[in-house]
Parts: sequence; structure tokens; C-alpha cells
Amino acid sequence: MKQTFYKYQGTGNDFVMIDNRLLTFDKNDTKHVSYLCDRRFGIGADGLILLESHNDVDFKMVYYNADGNESSMCGNGGRCIVAFAKFLGIVENTTTFEAIDGLHHATIEADSVHLQMQDVAAIEQYESHVFLNTGSPHHVQLQENLDQLQIKEIGSKIRYGAPYFQSGTNVNFVSKVSDDVFSVRTYERGVEDETLSCGTGVTAVALAMNYLGETEKNQITLNTQGGKLKVAFKKAGDGYADIWLIGPAIQVFKGEL
Repeated sequence: MKQTFYKYQGTGNDFVMIDNRLLTFDKNDTKHVSYLCDRRFGIGADGLILLESHNDVDFKMVYYNADGNESSMCGNGGRCIVAFAKFLGIVENTTTFEAIDGLHHATIEADSVHLQMQDVAAIEQYESHVFLNTGSPHHVQLQENLDQLQIKEIGSKIRYGAPYFQSGTNVNFVSKVSDDVFSVRTYERGVEDETLSCGTGVTAVALAMNYLGETEKNQITLNTQGGKLKVAFKKAGDGYADIWLIGPAIQVFKGEL
């Protein structure tokens, strides 16, 4: 049986996208998902996303990391599935959908998707870094000489080290460019390598930089290896609310398995 798929990318963070409203895709076959995401033997992607029907909102997002395992929220994937839903005619320029971390609202303006993220109640501060969950767990630390950093080597040590161990965390290294611009490089768990961009990661970085006093702005531009993203937010007690991840979501090609 042939399976139609689409390839989407958001600032270089790329995804295999499948319309699974008829539930024809075997979601228990982790090896098949991993194969599809393999860049040499499969289609190639940082993750695979299924769009499914939902009784109460426009659709449901089911996200798998490149290792084949269902994962926590993916911000760029969330923006891409909104663009995919519009392409399929499910939504127009506004939508509400369900992901693993709950409901998300989004709007579409040309090729840009504005995705509302979940509120962040608190940020944990340590001597060398901060930790917060923006739908996925993120370690954030300021870093000099960002361009020369061996992301995979250093990131993997933090990802599996104390206190994260097997459950792991995503790891973000940040350099300040100006009061409202920061450069970011991210090691993603599940991909187990650097990705060109990470939506929940840049969201975590924007909030962390405000929390640490590195910026007083409430809209931040994040330079990633794959392009620019913006994060807007409001301070809410010890945490943050009304958080929006903003950037492009582009269909790259269509194919058949």
C-alpha cells in the first residue's frame, strides 16, 4: 500500500508530514519511523509528524523524533503542521489543535506561522545555566565562541549527565548579539545531534534571557543555524504567559512511500 507524504521545514528543522486522518499509518512501528527519518536510507528528517482528526478542535498532532519514539512538543513541527493543515484545506488562517502538551492556537500570515506555546510557570536557575520546560525540557547556558563550539560532543555530555541522565534534556548554547537579538545552537535529544533550529529551544532561550536580565524586551529575535525565529511573551509572576513562536513553515516536496 502506497503512503503519500510531504516534507516541511521551519528554519531548517525538517519533518516528514503524513495525513493520518484515516489511521492507516502504523504508529507502533518505531523502526519504520526511524527508517523514514534516516537521511541516507529513508526520506530524511529531524522528526515525523502525523496529522489526525480530533472531535473538538481542528486536528491532532502526533510527533516522533528521528529515533522513532513519540516525543514531547516540537515548536517548529507545530508551526509546520499548521501550514500543512492549511494546505489540506482543514483550516484557513487561524486554528486550534491538540499536541502532546495540550491545546495550541495558531495564526498564519503568508509563509509565517504564529504558534502559541504553553505558559511556563517557573524557571530553575543554577550557577552555570537555567532549566525550563517549554513543552520539551531545555538546558540553557550562555556561551562564548559559539561558532567554534563542538555542539554534538559537549551537548551529548550534558544531555545524559546529572541531573538529566536517561530521560535527558535538550541543550541550548546562547550568545548575546544585542538587547533583543541572540544567537542559538541546540543539541536535540531524540535526534542526538545538533539541529539547524529548535522551536521549543529558542522559546526557552528567549524566556531564559529575560529571566536572567540579559534583556528587558518581550519580543526577541533568535538567530539559528537555519534562519531567524521570533518569540514574544509576557511576564507572569515567576513565569511567563502569552508566549508565541513566530517564523516560516515551508513545504519542500511531496512523495510516495
